[in-house]
Amino acid sequence: MPVKPLVVYTDPFWALENGAVNPALAAVERDVFGDKVDLRFGVVENGAYVKSGERFVDNLRGASALAIYRAQMTEEVFAAIRGDVKVIGRQGVGYDNIGLPFLEPNGIFGFNVPDYCVDEVSTHTMSLVLALERHVCLQNDHLKRGQWDIYDGGYPRRLQGLTVGIIGLGRIGKATAQKIRNFYGKVISYDPYIHGDHMIGYGVQKRHTLPDLLAEADVVILHCLLNDETKNLVGDSFLGHMKDDALLVNTARGGLVDPKAVHDALAAGRIGGYASDVFSPEDPNDHEWNRKLLQFDQVIVTSHRAFLSADSELSQRRRVAEEILHVLETGRPPRWGSLTE
Repeated sequence: MPVKPLVVYTDPFWALENGAVNPALAAVERDVFGDKVDLRFGVVENGAYVKSGERFVDNLRGASALAIYRAQMTEEVFAAIRGDVKVIGRQGVGYDNIGLPFLEPNGIFGFNVPDYCVDEVSTHTMSLVLALERHVCLQNDHLKRGQWDIYDGGYPRRLQGLTVGIIGLGRIGKATAQKIRNFYGKVISYDPYIHGDHMIGYGVQKRHTLPDLLAEADVVILHCLLNDETKNLVGDSFLGHMKDDALLVNTARGGLVDPKAVHDALAAGRIGGYASDVFSPEDPNDHEWNRKLLQFDQVIVTSHRAFLSADSELSQRRRVAEEILHVLETGRPPRWGSLTE
C-alpha cells in the first residue's frame, strides 16, 4: 500500500483548545482531504505553537506539504525540507513569512489566499478610523469608570471636509476606499504599481509621491505589503510629513511601522492618533516601544483579528486544503494565489 502524503499544519490557531492541539477541530480539512493524506500539527509548548528552532524543524520532516500561519519559513527551514515538501500554503493574505526567495530554487510551489477577508479587513479598518475620530474607546473606558463628560476627548472632527490617504490600493485598499468615501470628502492613494486611471474607477485620486499624500491626508491608512521596500516605512521622516492632527491606521503588517517613531510623534503632538491591528512581535506587550504606545488615550489596538469572521476563517481553511490537495494530486502549480510559476 502506497504511503500517504503528510500535510503539516505548523501553527493553526483554530486547532488549539485549552492550550493544546485538538485534531478533532480539523473537520474542514478532513472533509477536503478525506483519507488521501495524513495530517500532523505543530508542536505546542505552554499553550503556544513552537514556531522556530530544532523542535519546529524536526516536526516538518517527512512532510509533502505545509500549511503555515505565522511561522517564518527561513533559509534553514528550506534546507531541512528540500526534496520532500512540494507546496507551502500560507493561511492568510500576506506572504512575507513564506520565504518567497527560497521557493523556486527548492522546487516548491507557494501560495496565499489573497482575497478571503477583503470585507472583514476593510470593515475593521473603518471601525478603527471612526473609533478614533469619535473618541469612542476613550469615552467608553472613562464612562465605565464613572466619568460622564460629553467633552471628554475633545471635539470630534466633521468628516466631509477631510481627506483620507490610502497607501496601497490592492484588493483591501479598494474595498476600504469604497466604504470610507461615504464618510469623508475625498480619498487619495499612493501606490506606484497602480495607474491613476484605475484609481479613478474607485473614486480615488492618485498621488505620485508619498510626501504629497502625507501632506494632504487627514487620515493615513496602511494597506501595503511588507517587503524590503516597505519595512519600517513609517519612521521619523514619514511622520514628519503628516499633519499634526492626522490619524494613522495600520491593518496591514506590524513591520511597516517603527513604534518608537510613532511613540515620539504622539508624545510631541505631531500626529493626532494611532490605531493598529498588527505589531511586531504579535503582542504589543512583548515589545518595549509598542507597550509604551498603549499608554496613550488616542491609541486604539486590536489583536491581529481584522481578518476574522466565522465565514472568512472557514473559507480560508477550505481553500488552503483544496489547493494543497490539487498540487499533491496533479503536480501542477496552485490555481490561485500562486507565488511561484
